[in-house]
Amino acid sequence: MWRVAFVAIFLLGGWGVLAVRLGYLHLGDNAALRERVRRMRTSEETILVGRGRILDRNDRLLALDLPVQNVCVEPVTILSNRQAQAVSTQLARMLQLPMAQVYDRVNRPGRRYEVVGRHVHEDLANQVKRLDLPGVFFEPLTTRYYPHGALACHVLGFSNMEGIGSAGIEQRWDSLLKGRPGFRQSERDGNKREIVTRRSLEVAPQEGADIHLTLDDNIQHFVEKALDAAITNMHAQSAWAIVEEVRTGAILAMASRPAYDLNNYNKVPDDLRLNRAIGVNFEPGSVFKIGIVAAALNEGLVTTNDPFYCEDGRWTYAGRPLNDFHPYGELDVTGILRKSSNIGAAKIAVMLGEERLHRYLAAYGFGRPTGLEVPGEEAGMLHPVAKWHKIDITRIAMGHTVAVTALQMLNLMCCIGNDGYLMKPYLVRKVVDKNGVVLRETKPQALSRPITERTAALMRSMLAEVTRPGGTGTRAALAGYDIAGKTGTAEKIDAQGRYQKNANICSFLGLLPAEQPEIGIIVVLDSAVCPETKLRSAGFTAAPVFARVAEPIAHYLDIRPRDAEEPVNYEPVLAGVP
Repeated sequence: MWRVAFVAIFLLGGWGVLAVRLGYLHLGDNAALRERVRRMRTSEETILVGRGRILDRNDRLLALDLPVQNVCVEPVTILSNRQAQAVSTQLARMLQLPMAQVYDRVNRPGRRYEVVGRHVHEDLANQVKRLDLPGVFFEPLTTRYYPHGALACHVLGFSNMEGIGSAGIEQRWDSLLKGRPGFRQSERDGNKREIVTRRSLEVAPQEGADIHLTLDDNIQHFVEKALDAAITNMHAQSAWAIVEEVRTGAILAMASRPAYDLNNYNKVPDDLRLNRAIGVNFEPGSVFKIGIVAAALNEGLVTTNDPFYCEDGRWTYAGRPLNDFHPYGELDVTGILRKSSNIGAAKIAVMLGEERLHRYLAAYGFGRPTGLEVPGEEAGMLHPVAKWHKIDITRIAMGHTVAVTALQMLNLMCCIGNDGYLMKPYLVRKVVDKNGVVLRETKPQALSRPITERTAALMRSMLAEVTRPGGTGTRAALAGYDIAGKTGTAEKIDAQGRYQKNANICSFLGLLPAEQPEIGIIVVLDSAVCPETKLRSAGFTAAPVFARVAEPIAHYLDIRPRDAEEPVNYEPVLAGVP
């Protein structure tokens, strides 16, 4: 009997304690407990939104977001079911991950959340879902995808694992591309499922806008293919090129080598990410002579057939000698450009004088960034006249003691092609939101007119001689077209500030066609060697690469050949001229 009495008393006592506890919970002041329950049931969720797309001028996709999923595990559930080994084996097999790595994530007692596979494509994630593994769940995400891999990598840039633009267009236009995530506050049941009727707050996400570029993916491909061939055949350390629409300033292609796959941006060193087309300052060499001659023509100091004695290849100025690559006697102004005479260009620069020369170079845009819509653009180097030495005017005339970017140099050439109007180069045509509203649109803008229409026409006529027999750029000639162009070869400077005899920066600038140019192209090669002649000059390295770039572009754009009928008449763009 005493045992029965003991059990009865024990049960009554237990029920009594429960009754007291229930009464306390219902009748007492339990604000802290109620707040804890509320927090456990409350669900706060950030509604992720995809980045906007990047498209070329023909609305072909260059960058977009793809849906992916994180494969996650709840170790507490898996370990309580004694399924750690089996689940790890299945996940390692499906995700093609090391078994030890997966098991390390699963075998973590007390943990409720571990990520096993990040950014798994939906097809593979769905295959894992069909296995119905206990304690395995999925997080929907998006990842940035570049369908063409390395194409235009230095222009597009990339967004990192957190979805933040970190280079190129992705970085400069990140605020418009990334949109605005939404927010949802609700309650969930015991199985962690949302109770839709208890949703208390919801802020809709705002998707990112699309960026429409001026790039043409076909032209970009032509340029990159030509640069790859130059790297292989001429053993160049690096190479870069730009194609610009003469009348508008729109950039049709911008390429830099070496390149990298945007989908694996985190596996390459930083120097491969450098956009050399705008991020490298270099001494341009003889291509710079076009600015000197154009200024003298514009000032009326010379005419195309004025003779200059080129001193048989050696001239002393301010006590310092200046040499030509080949000795020349008398050359007219056209001949100075055709033969690329340093002495002839230097004498023209001396006629201009320091102040006037500097004024023209600044008007051309040297010494300041063009303002292109990507990060990393250099300003070049143009010292004020007060810092010039006595001989500098003769060295500047041949493209030394100054530094430029390829884009600055090409913009000057396009100014000559555009009847003297200096256009603002641009890469972004328009920005459009998901509702089709145009948020921003770029119109062609003329910044200034440093030279007259007559000067520009004379320059084109003279520069066309460069690619004809007797000129330095004959290897840039294109059948059926007149090319107005200029070669440039400059010795590189080493870390001690000395010129290297066997390392050159070679470039070729060209307008196609010469009479009424539609496109301007610049090709720059670092330390290239012609495989046939073993020469390092631009006429044997950069000039043939220019031809390889220009030929497919001319056909693709259906540019009218020399002997075609019905010539096209272009109207200059005047908007924004001071």
